[in-house]
Amino acid sequence: MERMSRPLVRLLGQGVRAATKLRGGGSAFPGLVMEKLHPGFVSEQLARLPHGVVVVSGTNGKTTTTKMAVQLLESQGLKVFTNRTGSNFVRGVAAALLQEISLTGRFDADIAVLELDEAHAVHFVKEVQPRFALLLNVMRDQLDRFGEIDTTRRMLSKVAAATTEAVILNREDPRIASLAEDVRPGTEVLWYGLSPQLRPMFPSDDDMRGADGPAAPTPEGGSAPEAVVELTDFKATDVDFLVRGKPEKAKVHLYGVYNVYNAAAALALSMTVTDDGRDAPAAQAGIPSLLGELSAVTPAFGRGETITVDGAPLQLLLVKNPAGFRLSLASARPEAYATMIAINDEYADGRDVSWLWDVEFESLRSGGVDLVTGTRAWDMALRLDYDQVPVRDVEPELTEALRKFIASAEGRPMRVFCTYTAMLALRRALRSVAVVPEI
Repeated sequence: MERMSRPLVRLLGQGVRAATKLRGGGSAFPGLVMEKLHPGFVSEQLARLPHGVVVVSGTNGKTTTTKMAVQLLESQGLKVFTNRTGSNFVRGVAAALLQEISLTGRFDADIAVLELDEAHAVHFVKEVQPRFALLLNVMRDQLDRFGEIDTTRRMLSKVAAATTEAVILNREDPRIASLAEDVRPGTEVLWYGLSPQLRPMFPSDDDMRGADGPAAPTPEGGSAPEAVVELTDFKATDVDFLVRGKPEKAKVHLYGVYNVYNAAAALALSMTVTDDGRDAPAAQAGIPSLLGELSAVTPAFGRGETITVDGAPLQLLLVKNPAGFRLSLASARPEAYATMIAINDEYADGRDVSWLWDVEFESLRSGGVDLVTGTRAWDMALRLDYDQVPVRDVEPELTEALRKFIASAEGRPMRVFCTYTAMLALRRALRSVAVVPEI
């Protein structure tokens, strides 16, 4: 059969994209089509961007941090391409490109800010060298896919080594901080971090396990490297930063204490991208604008996203490892909510759910859990029983569980802790009873 031209392949991919969107799913499938028919599609399109490519990777916080960074950069006048659905495999990037490119082949963007799964980031940087990279953390997540935690660190080291202009690292995560050793000569290493008093609130994987991870690199004298942005304090939505050593204030209207730290990461990245000369007055003048824009950022889908159901708020909270689940539980009083936990074990969730035994659920004892659902509902119910948390009902089928949960809430605010595929299924089910934003 005669080989199709590249414009024809692109149009075919865009047709598949339109068809899958009409069916309400399959966000990455058009990208798979392009991978098969035109393997160089992503690298060719991204090579057109005048300000290059930014990669955001790590175990926790990729989607929300990417969303914040995109909004901050757009507030500075940049046209930003991103994989908005959170489909963070290379085919997800291809699918997002198909949506953004016009039927005539025009790609109108200045820069790409891409959330990438750790394993797929390795393949991506072989084809596309990022100009900037933001690397967030390394946690024990989906060990059935990645094996030991140091395997994840090695994957991220490939991203650091491929980046051409600046790598921004989490100073407080030893495995991320150690990636400074892998950055190529000529590429700048920058940091974001925490004040000493906040450090215990955001434990690294080693902190939770008392493990001996790699030591973070320190300059002569033994002090930690200075951070571009340091989170120093927060109370409710009021957040204090040190920005290049100067105290600054901002507001962050996102659920979860972890998101104020994600805000520090996004701010550090945005300053780096927009800063042509770090001592230039124009660069310094842009900081108040970036801080102000932080208050306008809304949650990414399923990451503290709130959907109104029968006049009551229902919050979807993605959980996928012990650290993230612990911080979500610590972000609000459990007695104030009706609570459901939805645990699936599909490939995108991680087949191994033994990580649930590393989460401390005692905070749920007073309010209990109204309902547990998902393919691993009974495993979750057993885990809660060991922590003496009352469970009122177990219903493995997600749609039926959602119906029961909404009815039993009786007007109370609702929150649902859910793994990735459970979150997608619940969003689809919610469309029959509420207005659910498109992704």
